[in-house]
Amino acid sequence: MHWVVERHGATGSGSLSYSARFSPTSPYVTDTQKITDLPIEGYERVVRCTDTATGLHAIISVHDTTLGPALGGLRMWPYANEADALFDVKRLSRGMTYKSAVAKTGLGGGKAVIIGDPKKIKTEGLYLAMGRCIDALGGKYITAEDVNTSIEDLEVVRRATKWVTGLARKNSGSGNPSPYTAYGVFLGVRAALGWQFGNDSPKGRTVVIQGVGAVGSDLARRLIEAGAKVYAADKNLERLQQLQKELGLIPVDEDRVMQMKCDVFAPCALGAIITDESIPLLQCSIVAGAANNLLLEPRHGKALADRGILYAPDYVINAGGIINVSVEFNDGGYDEQAALTKIERIPQALRELWTMAKEDRIPPSDAADRLADRILSEARGAKKAASCGAPYKGVRGNGCC
Repeated sequence: MHWVVERHGATGSGSLSYSARFSPTSPYVTDTQKITDLPIEGYERVVRCTDTATGLHAIISVHDTTLGPALGGLRMWPYANEADALFDVKRLSRGMTYKSAVAKTGLGGGKAVIIGDPKKIKTEGLYLAMGRCIDALGGKYITAEDVNTSIEDLEVVRRATKWVTGLARKNSGSGNPSPYTAYGVFLGVRAALGWQFGNDSPKGRTVVIQGVGAVGSDLARRLIEAGAKVYAADKNLERLQQLQKELGLIPVDEDRVMQMKCDVFAPCALGAIITDESIPLLQCSIVAGAANNLLLEPRHGKALADRGILYAPDYVINAGGIINVSVEFNDGGYDEQAALTKIERIPQALRELWTMAKEDRIPPSDAADRLADRILSEARGAKKAASCGAPYKGVRGNGCC
């Protein structure tokens, strides 16, 4: 099973248009799909994927493969337009590069988004078409579960490409990554409490969770079991009421969630919510949640620090899911205990970043970026030295090529 990709020349926007289809040996032959390269500075490859037969309109972003193939989830979301989707997928794929680097997964960073309302467009055919698009990248991008894409959806994608991970345990996969993400965030919240208050126990602490999907609800359960008082907001009011009965969390309106006085604000929905407008509203001591790309702009990390709010950099605290999935690539296959051992190092990583931030007088978000950039620079230097046949002497020491 393979793809035939035909180049059609430059488009008016300067991008290159491709028609992509399986060879006649594939059971999924189609002439309705098109893959278009979108040249984006600083990204290895970004492509638009469309399929007129299923209505697929997607973007795959491969940010960096220095450390390994670009792994990142497949998100479906009703973006207002392609520009919004492109903005999101670029931020997400860059975040995945940094997340994998700091977590030392041996993988690079990528992401994919499907544009559309899952209640209206989700079909088996659409996910098969998405699988064909992923397959066309030849393993440069490996997909996994994300917002509005389930393990069952990935099983469909797997019928069109082998570049899928995080599948069900029965299929030798690592299963749903959400509980592992929630576990890592819970450990990170405890570390933040210990750093900020000198006691890492959630007992008696107030936590406000924004978004109680798969990760947020599991985090709420862990915190409540540990003695925290948990408030939560979510667009899905029915789910919120169900969790109120099951866990004892206290529902709040979405428009109040960022203004509530609490010890910990835990965003577990979409990112880019820490902004010039929202920061003055916060009445928390800690921001620590599962959502990716919480800061709208890097400078907002300093704005949090200036207000005395401790920030747990998102791609460090929420790395549990990607760590769990990455263990599938270990020799011998997936081992849950190996994954848990690595996830339980998240608090140590956070404390090291907060120490670095304090010593260098920079925000924790900048400290995390510096660490990730250093890991990537060292890997690039080692690769360059290896290509020259010379021993690697560190970032500053080798210019043989």
